[in-house]
Amino acid sequence: MKVTLTPEPLTAESFAPFGELVCVRGEPVMINNGTTERYHNLGQVTVGNAEQQGQAILSIFRAQPRSLPMKIEMMERHPLGSQAFLPASAEPYLILVCLGDDKPDPATFRLFLAAGEGVNYKANCWHHPLLALNKVSDFWIVDRLGPGNNLEESFFPDDWQIEIRI
Repeated sequence: MKVTLTPEPLTAESFAPFGELVCVRGEPVMINNGTTERYHNLGQVTVGNAEQQGQAILSIFRAQPRSLPMKIEMMERHPLGSQAFLPASAEPYLILVCLGDDKPDPATFRLFLAAGEGVNYKANCWHHPLLALNKVSDFWIVDRLGPGNNLEESFFPDDWQIEIRI
């Protein structure tokens, strides 16, 4: 199998099958005596099911820049909760996602270019780990802490050629 991926624009509509686009949108509510605009409820944090409740936590991930072209060897997902990636700068980065029940479905790969927007992956959304482009980049992460295994990884066969090119 050979797949070459090129980025497409990131919009709320194009990303909807995989989760939520987290960016300034809608009408703000003015707070703090009119000195602050609040853009409310931009994403839903999920932290588990009734049997495996968890809690939402904040972390910082520091992503090293990737060299392109880049071979894609695996995808991951988090079955028990959502995971939001909120960049600490407007530095461009890539978002690689796909659909699939038990395994990632390469026929559904989507590659997005983001610059300042964040994303909130739905629980069970197959995605690639962070893909910083030009320099070391920090991301605020909102995800789940709690019982159960909340990480599944799927590695592609060695003879598959899945590559990102810009």
